[in-house]
Amino acid sequence: MSVVKGVAMRTVYVNGAYVPETEAKVSVFDRAFLFGDGIYEVASVLGGKLIDFPAHVARLHRSANELGMRFNVSDEDILAIHRELIDRNGVEEGVVYLQMTRGAVDRDFLFDTDNLEPTLVLFTQTRPLIDTPVARNGLKIVSIPDLRWGRCDIKTVQLLYPSLGKMEAKSRGADDAWMVRDGVVTEGTSNNAFIVTKNGAIVTRPLSNEILPGITRAALMTYSAASGTPVEEREFTIEEARDAAEAFITSASVFVGPVISIDGIELSGGKPGPVTLGLRQTYVEESLKRAL
Repeated sequence: MSVVKGVAMRTVYVNGAYVPETEAKVSVFDRAFLFGDGIYEVASVLGGKLIDFPAHVARLHRSANELGMRFNVSDEDILAIHRELIDRNGVEEGVVYLQMTRGAVDRDFLFDTDNLEPTLVLFTQTRPLIDTPVARNGLKIVSIPDLRWGRCDIKTVQLLYPSLGKMEAKSRGADDAWMVRDGVVTEGTSNNAFIVTKNGAIVTRPLSNEILPGITRAALMTYSAASGTPVEEREFTIEEARDAAEAFITSASVFVGPVISIDGIELSGGKPGPVTLGLRQTYVEESLKRAL
């Protein structure tokens, strides 16, 4: 981490160079800026090591393939860049963001991927992931209509509606929102949604084009099944969620986040429930065993 006029500056990776964040720039003609034509990943860091990293890289490849985007960097180089940024910025606990775009070219709806050089940017954020207000106190959720495009399974940088959803949640005195389409919950604005029924079943929506295939979601389901707590993949309504014993979200930056109310209706007595807290502990313990 560099220091500019007494202020610590992160080192950022931009197209092959490690530069101070104040010098990190991309073209005004980059297609992500002009068209939202880009993809991204977020890998969490615990103890200076990466969590679920191979799965994040696999999903990055999938996103690129679904959009017909060139992928001109090796998986080994992607890992090396992550580790170099973690080291240079002294990140013990936090996240690494990776954004890849189709590249820069004069503005036109048409494009020729083969003749475009992808833009690759990575940066870190140091933040607590284990001992957090969300883990201690839980989240208040409100429901909103899901008005996103039809390929929510691709992790693109098109995050305007999720951002507006978070802002609406804040204006309604909540922390986040769950989106509802055709009467059933799809997912959170930046996370997958789960409920725990009153008979102890853990339920989440099955994968489809309407939700992101969450890396934390998949890992938690694997760890849960291994411990004898399988997860049911089925649709559920917002009404069923409000009547559930517990609810929670999963994401790379939150891990397993307890939900304590939905649309003003308290769950688990308005505090993080025991099933959710147990799943969170399991996820952290198992993830640390596999950290890179």
